Amino acid sequence: MGQTTDYDKIEKTAAFRDRIVKGIIYALLTVWAVMVLFPFYWMVLTSLKSYGAYNGEYIPKLYTLAPTLQNYADAFTTVPLGDYLLNTVIFTLITTVLMLVVTVLAAFAFARLDFPSKELLFTLFLSLMMIPNELVIITNFVTITNLDMRNTFAGLILPSVTSVFYIYLLRENFAQIPDQLYYAAKVDGTSDFKYLWKVMIPISKPTLITITILKVIECWNSYVWPRLITDDEAYFLVSNGIQEIRENGFGRENIPAMMAAVVVISLPLIIVFLIFRTKIMEGVSRGGTKG
Repeated sequence: MGQTTDYDKIEKTAAFRDRIVKGIIYALLTVWAVMVLFPFYWMVLTSLKSYGAYNGEYIPKLYTLAPTLQNYADAFTTVPLGDYLLNTVIFTLITTVLMLVVTVLAAFAFARLDFPSKELLFTLFLSLMMIPNELVIITNFVTITNLDMRNTFAGLILPSVTSVFYIYLLRENFAQIPDQLYYAAKVDGTSDFKYLWKVMIPISKPTLITITILKVIECWNSYVWPRLITDDEAYFLVSNGIQEIRENGFGRENIPAMMAAVVVISLPLIIVFLIFRTKIMEGVSRGGTKG
């Protein structure tokens, strides 16, 4: 009986310790979540305040008793925000599709095909990740300018259709597919392209979804290159359109209207991430796991 009682005490002590540890973890996660989400809350809250109410607050309030949607109407009427959004959608869709084609074909070649100095070429290819982006931007700018493609969608899109990291991620995923499947397909007379389309792409679907989502986010948030290569408002994206909104649209004082524009711009990405967040985690874990 004594041994049973001692065992129960140890078990209760361990359970109590686990509850304390979990409580501390949840408390820290709650604090972290509040810190991360508060800027989004403040952005939405500010966008719902009228211009007069916002400027009349000597001490910023964490709530509003008179929310208004007028700022959202101003976001589309004062500046061509709709045109910026359309340009961004066109840029994002075309760039993502071309990037997927290039990435899939390059990853397949490095993972499955045999050609001289393949490993050396792949190593040199990966070394491109060590080059600072600023140097690449300078080279791309000179090339696009010499080709007379400034202020064009082609000039915006072409430098963004290749990603060393995405090719590496997909190549690692392709490499996990057993060689026996490839040899069996070749025995049956299957072409490399058909094997890629029918076998490798379906198996690597989670990673492809991850790459697609990450590329969409990257294109939507692209700022430096569009700002550098375009000075024509007809080709502005939402990222550099925000600066145009601040300088020439609402002015530096109409913060609620600016926040409304930022909410409109941010909402598509937030929705996409919330819908596909599990796919992103699954694809990254598959791409980085051998076996």
